[in-house]
Amino acid sequence: MIENVLKPKNLHKAYQQVVRNEGAAGIDRMTVAELVPFIEANRKQLIHAIINKRYVPQPIRGVAIPKSKGKTRILGIPTVTDRWLQQAVSQVLNTKFELQFEEFSYGFRPNKNIHKAVSKALRYINDGYQEIVDIDLKGFFDQVDHAILLQLIYNKVKCPYTMRLIRKWLRAPIQVDGKLRKRRKGVPQGSPLSPLLSNIILDELDKEIARKGVHYVRYADDFSIYTKSKSEARLDR
Repeated sequence: MIENVLKPKNLHKAYQQVVRNEGAAGIDRMTVAELVPFIEANRKQLIHAIINKRYVPQPIRGVAIPKSKGKTRILGIPTVTDRWLQQAVSQVLNTKFELQFEEFSYGFRPNKNIHKAVSKALRYINDGYQEIVDIDLKGFFDQVDHAILLQLIYNKVKCPYTMRLIRKWLRAPIQVDGKLRKRRKGVPQGSPLSPLLSNIILDELDKEIARKGVHYVRYADDFSIYTKSKSEARLDR
């Protein structure tokens, strides 16, 4: 798999996506505008380090962003170099998993979005499924078990080079208020790879709900179950 990740066409596509996403600089303060000259000067060395299993991601820059009710959450911002490489891995990894994902998963997937999720929910409601169980997985992105996630990926991806990169990115420390914190669980929001990794682990939930045959819509870590009666809704809880 690493051969496909490191193909010039895939790396160029990843670069274009990082540029489109823009975003703040990481811990090294390198901007997106500085990525091209950096790649031109260091591309061979970076690829050589990856192939020889010597590439080590830089720490993630943690930034507190506001939530509702005066709360905050930490957004993890990798360096633009790591964002570029993560995007390259994500593009290839996605081809291994996209076809297995359930149809009622709408978050961060090709040709799916929040508007289509809302449309699906409205169709359920118009069909009489008007008792709704709304569920938010509290702190999901902070609680993802790395061992479970890596096993799910390994089931489809046996490439040791790609697995090593993903493991290193998951374990990269995060800098908050000038101090580095170790990370042994969680998927930091803010990286190009995190939406796909989240869908990989949440697909296990999707498949369990699909087996139950209930009407369901999920967008990232928010999902809703639609039933025709209050008694059904209480059972689904």
